[in-house]
Amino acid sequence: MTGSTRWKITVVTLLSAVGVLQPVRADEHEHTYTDKEEVVLWMNTVGPYHNRQETYKYFSLPFCVGTKKTISHYHETLGEALQGVELEFSGLDIKFKDEVMQTTYCEIELDKAKRDAFVYAIKNHYWYQMYIDDLPIWGIVGEADENGEDHYLWTYKKLEIGYNGNRIVDVNLTSEGKVKLVPNTRIAMSYSVKWKKSDVKFEDRFDKYLDPSFFQHRIHWFSIFNSFMMVIFLVGLVSMILMRTLRKDYARYSKEEEMDDMDRDLGDEYGWKQVHGDVFRPSSHPMIFSSLIGSGCQIFSVSLIVIIVAMIEDLYTERGSMLSTAIFVYAATSPVNGYFGGSLYAKQGGRRWIKQMFIGAFLIPAMVCGTAFFINFIAIYYHASRAIPFGTMVAVCCICFFVILPLNLVGTILGRNLSGQPNFPCRVNAVPRPIPEKKWFMEPAVIVCLGGILPFGSIFIEMYFIFTSFWAYKIYYVYGFMMLVLVILCIVTVCVTIVCTYFLLNAEDYRWQWTSFLSAASTAVYVYMYSFYYYFFKTKMYGLFQTSFYFGYMAVFSTALGIMCGAVGYMGTSAFVRKIYTNVKID
Repeated sequence: MTGSTRWKITVVTLLSAVGVLQPVRADEHEHTYTDKEEVVLWMNTVGPYHNRQETYKYFSLPFCVGTKKTISHYHETLGEALQGVELEFSGLDIKFKDEVMQTTYCEIELDKAKRDAFVYAIKNHYWYQMYIDDLPIWGIVGEADENGEDHYLWTYKKLEIGYNGNRIVDVNLTSEGKVKLVPNTRIAMSYSVKWKKSDVKFEDRFDKYLDPSFFQHRIHWFSIFNSFMMVIFLVGLVSMILMRTLRKDYARYSKEEEMDDMDRDLGDEYGWKQVHGDVFRPSSHPMIFSSLIGSGCQIFSVSLIVIIVAMIEDLYTERGSMLSTAIFVYAATSPVNGYFGGSLYAKQGGRRWIKQMFIGAFLIPAMVCGTAFFINFIAIYYHASRAIPFGTMVAVCCICFFVILPLNLVGTILGRNLSGQPNFPCRVNAVPRPIPEKKWFMEPAVIVCLGGILPFGSIFIEMYFIFTSFWAYKIYYVYGFMMLVLVILCIVTVCVTIVCTYFLLNAEDYRWQWTSFLSAASTAVYVYMYSFYYYFFKTKMYGLFQTSFYFGYMAVFSTALGIMCGAVGYMGTSAFVRKIYTNVKID
C-alpha cells in the first residue's frame, strides 16, 4: 500500500476506536452480492508449513499480479494491522456467479534470482494463504521430485466457489499446472472460477475449518471434571476453616476476654487476633500495589466481556475481530482500573494519586507495546509480514492517551470519592508489631511459590488447547469451556489465597497483602514454564525471530494472567480478612 493509503487507514481506525469503541467489521462487511458484482481475492502471506508463525508477504516471492489494477473498496481493521495482516489485491477479475474458464493472467520472467527464490520456498515447503469474502484458502507453492533435484511450480489456481442465495458460503482451491523451474524461461500463471449452488447456510460456513474432534475430545471434558472436583475440595476446605477452625478461634478469644489481667498474662496467647493492630496496615509500595490491583480487575473484566461476546458473536469468523474487540473493551473498561486502583490507594493513605493513576493506566499498555515494538524491530529485520506499520503504532498510542487515560481519570476520581475512605474494623497501631520467627514453610516466600500450583493445575489442560489454537492455527471456538475454566480458576485462586492467608496470620505475620497477591500471581510462573515445554516438544519453531516472537508474547500473556489472578486472589482474601476481624471482639 502507498503511504497516503496507510495513513487513511490509520485515521479511519483511530476514529472508529475513539468514536464508537466497538470493533469494525472486515472489508466485505455486508457479505452480500448481486450478480456480476466484484468479488475480491486477497493475497495474504506465504511461509513454511512447519513453522506457521514465520510468514512473509505473498508477493515477497516473485509471483506476478493479475491484469485488474483497481478495486472499489478496502479498509483495514486495527486487529488485522496488529496481527500483521496486510492483504494485497491479487489482480484477478472475479465476479459473483460469473464463471471464468482457464485464463492466463500474467507471466513470470524466470531469471536465476527468481528461480532461486522459488526453489528455496519449495525446499522449505512454503504454502500461501488467500481470502475470498473472509474465507481463508491455502495452497502449496510447488513441489520437488523424489530425488530433490528438479523443482516444480504450481501455475494454475482452480477456484470453486459455493454460494447460497446472494452469499458466498464455501471456497475451494485446487492447484494444477505443474511446471519445471528452468532459468531464463517464461512461466504463464492462470486461473479459473467455477460457481456452484450450495446448501450450506451462511451461519455455518466456518464449520469446515473447525476441529470438533480436537476441542471436544474426552480429555477436554475430563479436565473440566477434574477442575470441578478440585473446586469442590477447596471450597470444602475453606468452609471447614471458616466454620470449624474459626469457630474454635472465636471461642478461645471469648474465653480469654473473660480472664482477668493476671490470667491473660500467664495464658498462652497466640493466633491471628494478636495482629489485629497491624493487619490493616498499608502494604509496602502502595502505589505499585494499587496499580497492579486496578490493572488486574480491568483484565478480569476484559476477559469476562470478551468471552461472553465471543460466545454470542462467533468472533473467529472475522479477521482480527477478536483482537479488535479486546482492544476496544480494554479501552472502555479503563474506569474499572481507575476505580479499584484509586480507591485502594486512597484507603492506604496515598497522596500522590495522579502518579498512581498514570502508572495504573499505562502499566499494561506499556508492557504490551514495549514487547510488541521490540519484536517488531526483529520482524522488520527479517522482512516478515508480522511487522506492525508505523501508522498503527501511532493509532495505538493515541488510543492510550486520548481514550484510556481520560477514562482512567474518571474511574480514579469516582473511586477516591465513593470508596476511598479507610473503614477498617480494627484500629492500626502506630508502631508495627515485631514478626515472630516461624517454621520455614510458613515464610511468605514459600507460600508464594506454592500458591500457584493448584490454580495452574485447574487450567493446565485448557492452556494446551489455547496454545494450540494460537501457535498451531487451529480455530478456538469452544468459549463455553473457556468461561467455565475462568470461573473455576477464580474460585480456586480465591480459595488457595484464603487458606494461605489464614495460616500466615495464624503465624502472626501480618504481611498478607503482597503475599496474597503474589501467591495467586505465581500461577503465571507455572504457565510460562509450561510454555517452554510446549515450545520444545509441541512446535517446530526455530530461529531468532520465532523464539523472540513466541517467548515475548507468552511473557505478555503470562504476566497479564498473573496480574489478573493476583487481583482476584487479593480481592477475595481482603473480604475474608475484613470478615474475620469484624466478628471478633477487639479491646
